[in-house]
Parts: sequence; structure tokens; C-alpha cells
Amino acid sequence: MNQKIKIPYFVPGDLDGFFGLFIDNLVNLIIIATTLTGLFKMPSSLVFGRIIPGCAIAIIVGNIYYTLMARRLAKRENRFDVTTLPYGISTPIMFAYLFLVIGPVYWRTNNPFLSWKVGVSAAFIGGVIEFLGAFIGPYVRRNTPRAALLGTLAGIAITWIAMKPTVGIFEHPLIGFIPLSIILIGFIAKISLPFNLPAGFVAILLGSIVAWITGFRNYEYLVESSKNIGFYLPKLSIKDIVEGIKFISPYLMVIIPMGVYNFIETMNNCESASAAGDNYNTKEAMMVDGIGTMIGAIFGGCFPTTVYIGHPGWKRVGARMGYTFLNGVVIFILAITGFLSVAEGLIPKEVAFVILLYIALVIGAQAFQEVEKKYAPAVVFAFVPHIANFVRSQIDSVLNCAGTDAFKIGVDKLIEAGVHYKGLFLLGEGSIVTGLILGAITSFLIDRKFLKAGIYSIAGAVLTFFGFIHSGKIGVMMSIYHFAGYLLMSGIFFLLHFLKYEKTY
Repeated sequence: MNQKIKIPYFVPGDLDGFFGLFIDNLVNLIIIATTLTGLFKMPSSLVFGRIIPGCAIAIIVGNIYYTLMARRLAKRENRFDVTTLPYGISTPIMFAYLFLVIGPVYWRTNNPFLSWKVGVSAAFIGGVIEFLGAFIGPYVRRNTPRAALLGTLAGIAITWIAMKPTVGIFEHPLIGFIPLSIILIGFIAKISLPFNLPAGFVAILLGSIVAWITGFRNYEYLVESSKNIGFYLPKLSIKDIVEGIKFISPYLMVIIPMGVYNFIETMNNCESASAAGDNYNTKEAMMVDGIGTMIGAIFGGCFPTTVYIGHPGWKRVGARMGYTFLNGVVIFILAITGFLSVAEGLIPKEVAFVILLYIALVIGAQAFQEVEKKYAPAVVFAFVPHIANFVRSQIDSVLNCAGTDAFKIGVDKLIEAGVHYKGLFLLGEGSIVTGLILGAITSFLIDRKFLKAGIYSIAGAVLTFFGFIHSGKIGVMMSIYHFAGYLLMSGIFFLLHFLKYEKTY
């Protein structure tokens, strides 16, 4: 009989994991704070007094639960190398809520408090969708090829998590290249630093020092950021949620697909953790995400939470079960004291970007490393919708800066210029689901499982019919040509199944 081992609460690798996950969470909260106070002109008292503490409540609740969940897994399997699922505010959904829900309300009404109330209502509804997704997520995970699950996850990592940080690093190479070098040495090449110092800590420290020496950060900036120091005890916002729901209907076409996106992201990240050796209960994780999001909204947070991309990366650097607990506690303290603003004054986001880049590299590589070589085309195909979505978002941002959009210019004119905007839009809408479907179809065809390929084609048709993919809104018969296309594909695959066609070349 195996002797029960003692499970440590902290190990040295937890420091690297902490600094990485902490910076990831910190960057998101900084983006939220600067966007709401700068672009949407929300009062600092609302942002730092209600929204940030609400987000921090969600973060600490989830981090503590996932730490306990990891310890249960470690005790059950009698091993101490279990790594906790990383958790925090979903980055893609954060941007969607900022610019597709909160922003439009503010621009239409010029009322920052109403914008916030609609935001907390949207987050609460998103949490409900995440929670309900727990009842179908495990089934989808069991019946979807790993190449599709990891491929669509890697697509997010390469586009949304790798591209923007890498661009930011190369825009400011003087402060970005030094921490980038440390991360590549310590995390990717796994070369031990002198005195076994944590690579994440050294990268952030050296990058910040260079930023201050070169004048990229200065005393005046720090003084301005310190004005938000105070004590902000989280307050219940149930009444605000109820008031916001009255104005929520125009934004359900954003909230519902984003909720679906979120629970699929958690499902995929559980699969990623399983591939790295830690097999967590998918249903439990998805329920925790939904509950965490709802708790955050009840206390004023406007942004859904999720299991983060990155578990294999933190496992690789030696993080185990203590890093998430430490992250939740530190984020919570910074949020309720206003020191979050000071942290942003001390650490430039261009320095913090290197942590995000590392996670993207590990997740992108895992999609190829954890599946057989024959499934590589399925992995790549799962990338494609994310690339389309990313490129389209860049086009939209440029046109918005010019005071116009693709439809004012004319889609036909853009095609004449070689920009297939309509195709990018249709392929990119619902990219995480589309990537999952395309990757699954390709994987099943590689294995000659024509019936399952046909079933996934039918799933694509149904999701298209109601606008969850290939459409900008939810409804009925939203993209009839894509609906018909998926049905035709399914017909071909079903025919091959019934003919038992196995001929190869």
C-alpha cells in the first residue's frame, strides 16, 4: 500500500507562477481602470471604489477555490506535482464588454453610472451562462478530438495573447528586450538564473528598472497614480444589477455568444491541463467560473472570469498549488487599497507583456506536442478563424480612428483593394466555436470517422442558423448560406459513412 505523501502548501516554483499569473491579472485590471477612467470618463471613485474591488472579489474567490481543488486532486492521486488551474478575468471578453457593452451605453447616454449598471448586469448574465454550460461542457469535451480543443485554444494564444504583447515589446525594445531575454532564458530554455532567482521576478524587476532609468516612467507619473490610494471595501450591487437589466436587451447578442465562448474556453483549458498531466473535473471548473463571475457582479465587477490559458506553462516552471492562492490575496489587497494604480505607475505594461508572450508560446506549442503528427492540419485549421477575427479587429480599429467603418467605405471597395472584410467578419465571428468545429471535422476525417464529421457539420449548421457563429447577432436564419453549406458538408460525410468509403492514396 502506497504511503500518503505530505502535500506542501508552497514550493519555490510557486514564486515564478505567482509573478506570471499576478502580472497577467494586473495587466487586465490596469487596462480596465485606464479605459474606464480615460476613455469612458468614469469617476475614479466608481472605478476604484466599486468596479475594481468587485473584480478582485471574483478573482480571490476563484483562486482560493481552485487552490483547494488542486489540493484535493493531489491528495486523491497521492502526488505533490499537481499545478492549480490559473484563473482570472477573461481577456478577450474583457475587451468585448468594454467596447461592445459598456462603451456603447456611455457613448449613447454620456452616463458613466448607467454604463456601469449595464456592465454588472451583463457580467451577471454571463456568469449564469457559464454556470449552465457546465452541464454540457464535459460531454462536448469527451466527444471532441484533442487536436480541435487544443488547436482553437492555441489560435487564441497566438493571435490575442502573443501578437499584441510582442508588438508592444518591439515598439519599446529598450525596456522590452531585457525582460524578454530573461523569460526566454529562464522559462523557455529552462536555464537556472544565479542564486535560483525566479525568472518572472527578475524579468519584471530589470525591465522596470530600465524603464525608470531611461525616463519611460517618472516621478510625476507615480505621484499621479498614488492619488487613488485609499480603502475601498466591496459593496453589494444587487440593486444596480436589477436597474441595469432594464437596458440590457440590445446587448444580449454580445453577452450570450461571449458566455458560450467563456465556458468553451474553460473546457479547452481543462483539456490543456489534462494534456499536461492534471485531470480536473470540467463540470466543476465551469460551475466555479460561473459562480465567481456572478459573485464579482454582485459586488460591482463588470467582467466575466474564466480558467486561464497557461496551466502547462506554470507547471513547466515548477508552480504547484500555492501560486494561485498568493495571486488572489495580493490582487485583492491591491484592489481594495487603491495600490493597483501605484503598481501600474511602477511597472510599465510593456515589461509585463513578456509574461503573456511566454504563455502564448507554451500553449501554441502544446497544440502540436500533445497530438499525433497526423493531426497537425486539424490544429492549423482551428487557428484560422482566430486569425480572421484578429485581422478584422485591427482593420476596425484603424477605420474607427479615421472616423469611419468598413460598411461606410463599402465592402466592395475594400475587396478591390485586396481586403476581404466580409469574409474576415463571417469567418471570425464566434471564432473559438468555429475553430473547434473545423478542427474536429478535420480530425475525424483523418481518422475516417465520417459519421462524427457529419454530426459536427450538423452542429455547425445549427449554431450558424441561430447566429452563434458567422453572424454578428443572435436570431433565426442569421446566415442562411453558411447554414446550407454546413448541411451540404454533412451530406457528403454521411454518404461516405454509409458507403463505408475507405480508399486512400
